[in-house]
Amino acid sequence: MAETESTVINTNVKQKDPSTALVIAVTTRAIFNLEEEHKLYLEKGKEEYTRHQQANQDKPLPPGTAFAFIQAVQYVNKKILESNPAERELFDILVLSNNSPESGVRIINSAKHYGLEISKFCFVSDEDSTQYLKSHGVKLFLSADRTDVCNALRRGVSAALVFQQEVQAPSTPLRVVFDGDAVLFSNETDQIFQEQGLEGAMQYERAMEAIPIGEGPLKAFAMHLGKMRKKFGQEKSPIRTYLVTARSGRDMGIRAIKTLREWGLPIDEAFFMDGAPKGPILAQIQPHIFFDDGLHNIQGAQNVGVPSAWVPSCC
Repeated sequence: MAETESTVINTNVKQKDPSTALVIAVTTRAIFNLEEEHKLYLEKGKEEYTRHQQANQDKPLPPGTAFAFIQAVQYVNKKILESNPAERELFDILVLSNNSPESGVRIINSAKHYGLEISKFCFVSDEDSTQYLKSHGVKLFLSADRTDVCNALRRGVSAALVFQQEVQAPSTPLRVVFDGDAVLFSNETDQIFQEQGLEGAMQYERAMEAIPIGEGPLKAFAMHLGKMRKKFGQEKSPIRTYLVTARSGRDMGIRAIKTLREWGLPIDEAFFMDGAPKGPILAQIQPHIFFDDGLHNIQGAQNVGVPSAWVPSCC
């Protein structure tokens, strides 16, 4: 391991095998609300920020956008182990931070305060911290920094940008909503739409109906999630997954459904919005996280208190 990464192992949490676990990495600003501290860092510099964090190391940070998602993931682990105490295919959560270990004490204490089962805290001094994702076996990376997210996507890691927002704390089970094109699927049809309009996109979909859509940036994570989903029956599963796409069900839904079937990816419910706003249906689903490549859809989700993560297609 490079000297620029300092990893603190949480001895209070049973360590998972990254070769079998579904490893999720979150940055400190994704899981906790550090907006005031980040402003201090930008305005006063690293030394003042470090002094502030050390002086407040016993004051828990407020929850951030990804907080409820991580709590729900812990709930899934609990249900899996209730069913099979020897199960090794579990969620494994690590925090990736550009804090020094000294200023990171507050992060560790905050996680302990809330009972978050973070297995590792990785304090990285490199400008590009995403170079460590593959070595930790990370399958999903959530960050509040766009550059980090783009770097992770270039490295082939499913990743999304989390904005700080007010969140309505949803209940269990874990609910994850995916957009279709440019998220689960490739952006091939979006490109046809931009070049030839709606009629051209529909003709393309009809012509390609028997051919699965290409893989999108979050397909790999969705497949891992689907594998865990299959451990449970339909009624008792602590995981529910949804597809909420701007596609119309009549003209462009068939290929999407056939693609999911070809992949063997279980989706509990699919909503083909035909361009309608996604906010109202998301408010009904109340997911712990919603992945979309459209900022207008992210804004609509935020307006109804849904934790949202943007998957940029233009890094």
